[in-house]
Amino acid sequence: MIEELLPESVVAVEAYDDDTTGGADGIELYPEEAAIVARAVPKRRREFAVVRACARRAMEKLGVPPRPILPGERGAPGWPEGLTGSMTHCDGYAAAALVRATDLASLGIDAEPHSALPEGVLEAIALPPEEARLRRLTADHPSVHWDRLLFSAKESVYKAWFPLTGRWLDFSEADIEVSVDPGGHAGALRAALLVPGPVVDGRRLTAFDGRWSVRRGLVVTSVSVPFPLENEARR
Repeated sequence: MIEELLPESVVAVEAYDDDTTGGADGIELYPEEAAIVARAVPKRRREFAVVRACARRAMEKLGVPPRPILPGERGAPGWPEGLTGSMTHCDGYAAAALVRATDLASLGIDAEPHSALPEGVLEAIALPPEEARLRRLTADHPSVHWDRLLFSAKESVYKAWFPLTGRWLDFSEADIEVSVDPGGHAGALRAALLVPGPVVDGRRLTAFDGRWSVRRGLVVTSVSVPFPLENEARR
């Protein structure tokens, strides 16, 4: 699911519930990783291990030797030099997406169960224009939980934002618009940044673009941050 939402240069590896029902016992963690979740509940240890197994398979596909993936500032994963990427997990699903840092400036992925957000969460994350758009989308495509999709999109935006800035991005600091492909269960998204965006190759970005899909009981979103086109043309 995730790979379909990302540029061809990105390698994505996924695991579904039937891949992980045996728990984390068969997945080898590096000692530094195991120490992080040594006191965690079994569910947390399983998710931690499975998503790292996905990431290491993605490294191998890119020809990069596997290595520990340790959470850094604000939990952002520490990738090997020359790579950038993102990880996500929810009940029954885990995914990692990696790309060479020369091919994309940054990326973010997120997966959520396709169900309504708990009461009160939408009001905490959505701007008034976003809520108005969600009402229209719900009227046109009632089979999609648009509140959950918005939450997932904001998570993907943040995951792409943080490696470029090292700064927090509040839910209220990105205004997300969603478009719908024919069929109503996939489409594009654009996040207008309401604070000064990151500078990439000398150009300040004002928006992030991405894709979304609803399938197999999941909402998945992605954001890809390419290098500015004029700089690409000079290379």
